[in-house]
Amino acid sequence: MRTIASSNNPVRLSFLTALLADAGIETVLLDAHASIMDGSIGAIPRRLCVADDDAARAKRVLLDAGEP
Repeated sequence: MRTIASSNNPVRLSFLTALLADAGIETVLLDAHASIMDGSIGAIPRRLCVADDDAARAKRVLLDAGEP
C-alpha cells in the first residue's frame, strides 16, 4: 500500500476517494479512528492509500484533477 494523500479534511478525502473510484482505483482510508482516540483534535491526519500497482496511476488522476 502507498499513501497518496493525507489530510484532516474529510470532505477532501471523500472527493479524492470518489475521483479514484471513478478511475477504477480502490482506496483504503487509514487512521480514521485514530482521530477519535486523540479526542478528535485533528492531531493525526488520515491517510488515503492505494495498492502499490495503482500508485502511479492514482497520482496521475489526482494531478489531472488539480490536486497536489
